[in-house]
Amino acid sequence: MKNALPDWERVIKRSLIKDAWNLSGGSAGTRTLATIVTTQYGVKMSRYLAGKLMKELGLTSCQQVKHRYKRGSKEYVDIPNLLDHEFAVTAPNQVWCGDVTYIWTGKRWAYLAVVLDRFARKPVGWALSTYPALKALQMAWEMQGSQKR
Repeated sequence: MKNALPDWERVIKRSLIKDAWNLSGGSAGTRTLATIVTTQYGVKMSRYLAGKLMKELGLTSCQQVKHRYKRGSKEYVDIPNLLDHEFAVTAPNQVWCGDVTYIWTGKRWAYLAVVLDRFARKPVGWALSTYPALKALQMAWEMQGSQKR
């Protein structure tokens, strides 16, 4: 076989490919693996050889699926609209509004819930957690109570 690697060299390069692939979480392809092995381990490797060794080891590049937001399935028309788009607030703590948003933390999605006072236009409570919670409203209620004292 032309340009065949000696057995010991092939075993070493296979182990380096497997280590680099594991470090990437299984997402690195042939070009990335060849670059990692060459730069971090100091062993020259082409992307073609990296591809052959990946095939021998049964490794494939798998990219993480992009997060898709869920659409709301139904409207809650049972809840009355008390403000009816009249936001003329004359004093603090008359009207609060809130929102929940998703934040990618690098490993999982977290929920940021914020409660705002419409008069001051400042947050009166917030909570960051890995599940939707009522903590932001509880914090706002407690802070509102402590301001009256």
